[in-house]
Amino acid sequence: MRGSATDPTCTPGHRPLRRTAVPLAAAALLLPLLGAAPAPTATDSSANRLQEAFATAAADYHVPQSVLLAVSYLQSRWDGHGGAPSVTGGYGPMHLTDARTALAAAEHFAEGTEDARGDTARAALHPTVGVPAESAVPARLRTLPKAAELTGIPAAELRTDSTANVAGGAALLAAAQKELGEPLSADPADWYGAVARFSGADDTATAAAYADDVYDVLRTGEERTTDDGQLVTLAARPRQTADTAQLERAGLRTLPTDGTECPKSVSCESVPAPYAEFGDNDYGNHDLGDRPASQRIKYIVIHDTEGSWDGVLKLIQDPTYVSWNYTIRSTDGLIAQHVKAKDVAWHAGNWDVNARSIGIEHEGFLAAPDAWYTEAMYRSSARLVRYLARTYDIPLDRQHVLGHDNVPGPTASTVPGMHTDPGPYWDWRHYFRLLGHPFVRTAGRHSGVLTILPDYATNRPVYTGCATKGVPCAEHGSSEVRLYTDHDVTAPLVKDVGLKTDPTDGVNDLSSRVSTGQQYAVAGRWGDWTAVWYLGQKAWFRNPREEPAAVPAKGLVVTPKEGVASVPVYGRAYPEKEAYPAGVPAQSVVPLPYTIPAGQKYVVGDEVPGEYYYAVTFTTDSHRVVVGQDLYYEIQYGHRVAFVRAADVTLEASTR
Repeated sequence: MRGSATDPTCTPGHRPLRRTAVPLAAAALLLPLLGAAPAPTATDSSANRLQEAFATAAADYHVPQSVLLAVSYLQSRWDGHGGAPSVTGGYGPMHLTDARTALAAAEHFAEGTEDARGDTARAALHPTVGVPAESAVPARLRTLPKAAELTGIPAAELRTDSTANVAGGAALLAAAQKELGEPLSADPADWYGAVARFSGADDTATAAAYADDVYDVLRTGEERTTDDGQLVTLAARPRQTADTAQLERAGLRTLPTDGTECPKSVSCESVPAPYAEFGDNDYGNHDLGDRPASQRIKYIVIHDTEGSWDGVLKLIQDPTYVSWNYTIRSTDGLIAQHVKAKDVAWHAGNWDVNARSIGIEHEGFLAAPDAWYTEAMYRSSARLVRYLARTYDIPLDRQHVLGHDNVPGPTASTVPGMHTDPGPYWDWRHYFRLLGHPFVRTAGRHSGVLTILPDYATNRPVYTGCATKGVPCAEHGSSEVRLYTDHDVTAPLVKDVGLKTDPTDGVNDLSSRVSTGQQYAVAGRWGDWTAVWYLGQKAWFRNPREEPAAVPAKGLVVTPKEGVASVPVYGRAYPEKEAYPAGVPAQSVVPLPYTIPAGQKYVVGDEVPGEYYYAVTFTTDSHRVVVGQDLYYEIQYGHRVAFVRAADVTLEASTR
């Protein structure tokens, strides 16, 4: 959810937004400090110090080392993040939470210009965001102070020293075990209840889902080098069992699922978005539909909230606000469903995409590189997306699993105001591994198509504007690769004519960036550099063989039909005028300020029919899905996808 080139924020519901990124109640409480120190390097300590810390803490607090390692992996993948807090104020490898300390002076960003509905048949929707009264911080967001009490270790040390942080986590696990009346057993099977309680969840389903994930990690094992160069290993225990009956004695509530559309492998509650009339014949905050019977669901759109869980859930229940289908909590991966899949949420800023998609918000902040996402949230999100993909036959690739930053502006005037979340710090490579569809090389080295695939941890382009305009953001791993007009890092950046501004290295400036998993047609090679066709021009990026930023791929491409100088590019795939029945105003089919010149090629993601969902009234009797004869190809045009009429182009295969 977050900002456009001019608006760094997305409304917490990702609604395209309108939002003032002023601190929402708990949102402000959880806004991470942006000025955290950089992560230490491997030379700061021995390469096995963290492994030893787990062994020592396990012995000191009588917690099985394997349990301690598995819990930490699910929290942080063993990373320390240089003492920087997560999006919910969690610190260190054990993600000990201290939301009050993580509170930073929140900046008041300008409102976005994106209209959540993105439907020119209706008035633009730009709701304002009020600031709720500050509420008490929930227990799940203040585990670090409790760890300080249990261990006697100062809170500052628990936040910044990984060894101390691991000890604090072990102390919390041991305390949870004692509170449940269980012995400090050496058998990992006896710790299921304590692990569930460690999650901070206050309901049985979420706590169980978290504990199940921890025991899955125990069974499979993991090995990883952390962000500060520490090698940590957890041996696999494929026959590991768990005493799940312990959870019955934990005294947790039961979630109000109320027919939620979620897989059984996640915890999911119902927090319905209201469908109500208000004001002068207006209504909100979504439209009723009949998908997939009336229209296929083709896309899943990934957003970040730009606000905290508590503040965002208040907004989604406001009928005058905008909407999205699901929100996922950072601390434990709890999912809340707001809008049924059959209905159309207002989240992407493009009505055509809204009508064909499901929107998922993730608790987080785009312009806070150190405000890291937990493994629990990544895994919960991946399970939900896999379920939705199976249910609605959505391909698991970057042409159908889009970031909000990949959604095109529906018209030329909307292009500059489109949002840019989840941004460069969302780990698409890791996410697609969790989806079971990792990005891999699929063609020979001379293929005419490639998949962007930098190493997230070591790929660290400079971005500015996270806290202050023009000031570099904290150095951090990134999913994105920068593009130049020539094979030289001193060459100008590629310009996006639709933005009407010169390109910059700003964190919200998408004009010259490609993202992990996106596919492009090769336009040239020069030593360690590769060029692709991008926004109607040749764009270069460094792609050395020893540290590749992309891999060869197979794919379909389009190019203008022979004899045509260029073809138009569209932000929505609407039907031709003749397809509209009486009573449904024909929607204009107006190209964006882009073209595909003769000789250029762009990778095809899908073939889509020209469709328009007419829904401008509270009652559904006038709603219509209009389907035309025109067919479109969805293409990867720039950082965002776009559409071209099939009649304008030639479809080719690139398979070398």
